[in-house]
Amino acid sequence: MFSFVFNCTFAQSVNKGHITGKIIDSVTNTAVDFATISLFKIGIVTPFIRTSADEKGTFTLTGLPEGTYRLTAGFFGYRIKTVENILIGAKTANVSLGAIMITPVQHQLKEVTIQSKVPILESKIDKLVYNVTSDLTSQGGTATDVLTKVPMVSVDIDGIVELQGNANVRFLINGKPASIYGSSITDALQTIPASQIQRIEVITSPGAKYDAAGTAGIINIILKDNKTKGVNGSVNISAATRLENGSVNLNVKNNNWGISTFFSGNDQLNSNIVNTADRLSFNAAKDTMNRYLQKRFTPFSRNGYQSGFCFIWNITPKDELTATVGINHIITHMTGRTAQDQQTYLSSGIVLSDIGSERISATDFGENADNWSLNYKKTFRKSGRDLNILYSSSYSKNTNYDSQITNYLNGGYPSSGIQSNNPGNDRETDISVDYTEPVAKGFQIEAGLKTVLENINNSVVTDTLLNNGTFINDNGQTYKFNFKRNIYAGYVSTSFSLFNDFLNGKAGIRYERTDTHSDLLGIHIPIDNIWSPNLLVLHKLEETQSIKFAYTYRIERPDYDDLNPFLDIIDPHNIATGEPLLKNEIGHKFELGYNKTFANNSSVYIGGFYSYNNNDIQSFTTFYPVYTANGSNYYNVSLSKSANIGSQTIVGINLSGSATVTERLTLRTDILLLSKNNSVPGLPSVGGFSYKANLNVTYRLSDGLIAEAFGIINSKRTDFQNIRPGSYIYTFAVKKQLFDKKASFGYTTTNPFNQYINQYSSAYGTGFTQTNLRQKTLRSFGITLSYKFGKLKTNDGDNDAKT
Repeated sequence: MFSFVFNCTFAQSVNKGHITGKIIDSVTNTAVDFATISLFKIGIVTPFIRTSADEKGTFTLTGLPEGTYRLTAGFFGYRIKTVENILIGAKTANVSLGAIMITPVQHQLKEVTIQSKVPILESKIDKLVYNVTSDLTSQGGTATDVLTKVPMVSVDIDGIVELQGNANVRFLINGKPASIYGSSITDALQTIPASQIQRIEVITSPGAKYDAAGTAGIINIILKDNKTKGVNGSVNISAATRLENGSVNLNVKNNNWGISTFFSGNDQLNSNIVNTADRLSFNAAKDTMNRYLQKRFTPFSRNGYQSGFCFIWNITPKDELTATVGINHIITHMTGRTAQDQQTYLSSGIVLSDIGSERISATDFGENADNWSLNYKKTFRKSGRDLNILYSSSYSKNTNYDSQITNYLNGGYPSSGIQSNNPGNDRETDISVDYTEPVAKGFQIEAGLKTVLENINNSVVTDTLLNNGTFINDNGQTYKFNFKRNIYAGYVSTSFSLFNDFLNGKAGIRYERTDTHSDLLGIHIPIDNIWSPNLLVLHKLEETQSIKFAYTYRIERPDYDDLNPFLDIIDPHNIATGEPLLKNEIGHKFELGYNKTFANNSSVYIGGFYSYNNNDIQSFTTFYPVYTANGSNYYNVSLSKSANIGSQTIVGINLSGSATVTERLTLRTDILLLSKNNSVPGLPSVGGFSYKANLNVTYRLSDGLIAEAFGIINSKRTDFQNIRPGSYIYTFAVKKQLFDKKASFGYTTTNPFNQYINQYSSAYGTGFTQTNLRQKTLRSFGITLSYKFGKLKTNDGDNDAKT
């Protein structure tokens, strides 16, 4: 027995020492993935071992001979952290360093100005992080307002979000599918208060562990959560002429359990939208013309609220259970009064008819959604090995009511009208299992399985106005639509470090099998099988700069609105519908990026990308002199329908950066340049150049008093059939911190010198051209109040900040 113990001790003292640890961002308290670890023997300048942490910030150094060591940890954009006098010996063969806190370069401030402030922009190996809590001009706004400032993201005046010029974005909330927000993510984003958001993560080249959906990439919205022990929370209120917001957060954390809950809501007050449209249609010989003029006045309002509850239980130090429950509620209301004039005349100028009319319309949309999830996480003795099992389910119920009545001013025609109810339900259940195994130093494998079960159904009841002023059911436009989609997926991915940390990266492949069923007669959707590979490689030129290359293969499945054949006839001359036989859009994307952090607290990111989408899904408009739908005739109709138009290529360059000009003055900018080309078989290619540019100026007037100005301009953008309008927005804000920075008072104004945003656009197709002027109110004046209570910082973070 003595000999056995002696042999084991001897073996340890020769070459079996271990050092483990985890690299943590001292400001955000999150893991720093792929941080550089260097181990030195005392008295020797060159590293004895140099490696990288894994994507969760953990590292293990093995095979260490007896001796005293010095370890350094860092990553580009961070200060080097040194741990001295690490002793490997017979009695200390296994050394755990625990959490090693490293500090971002941008916030290595003088001791007298330490605020533990989170850097607003962080560039990581596979994502860009925008920390909303450091954004002053977003106070009082919504998630949509925040997204206008995020690099590579553009948002049009209606809240449609694009990532690198592509609108097919996959949204996540706290890393989970945003299915709780139902069918209208645009409406949902405008009901999430900015005060409720912790950060936004932009993932343009997602790995295999993510769902393959979304050819543009992923935007992950992380809501606020404080894991500090004790009781803490915050209250945020804003009141403005256009939007009112409010949110309350409460967190309770004990040794092995924690509870957090929140309630937030907002109300977008009535804003008037004026839309003037001029459409010219003609026959093949162009000897007979139809000119249709519209001027529509549309008051619009939106309100909603969200609430959530989260319970975390650390059953053991290596077993964690998390349960969440959430609800979401949205209501939009829009009425309209449209003056219309329709002329038919010959090319010689002779007027054949001139019909004036007025249309009164109303649209009401409501959605109630709830979700719940249960997540079990298991870690093991071996550092980096873990198991995650997630079950989540969501259910949303929506109502959609449309009505319109057209009265003819000169008589001779009876009034016409239609009203429809379109209630629906959407249920989605996700079950996933993910496992991570560190195989060797600098190399780990991650694998997982996932099932998505989605069931959508709606019923459409449509009534038509008779000549006697009563409505009667229209059987041709009254039906039920059931849609089921099951997705079965599996993936394998690797994280690796090669050639003595010369290259770090991730590579993987994901398989998804999609089984879709619809009860529409004559519609059969075949089973779809895809393989989605990805590759990301990063090379650190030095600790403060790196370059990376990425390739991803992704798809865009048609969503419910794209597939639903419901005819939206709120305007009988402009009808919209879906196409049940749409195919998946297939996307390939290549990216090359460079990141540099400077010693004067400035940083810059330059990225280029090329994307190619086949079966590209866009809205396609066809003009019909007479359009017949289920036995009803509609005249001079532009029918917009979702379609696989062909292919689309986008080439782009993104430049973003921040500069600390003085201790008080900071500048941030983001410029996105795009060249887009749409190609449709048998038709000429259509494309054009567009850009987005913004500038943010922050000036610290005094301790606790900050002023900020933000401006953004989006140029016009060319799609296959239309030119979408550009826009510009500018915001000024000032914020005063009170009561030892536990409270603050702010004032914000947006577009104070412009009552309307004027947007000019055009559309064209076979037999018609159309121009539009849209005027929308964006001018706003408002105040914000916030208060934080309880313990707000971790001890580790404070200590590190004061180092």
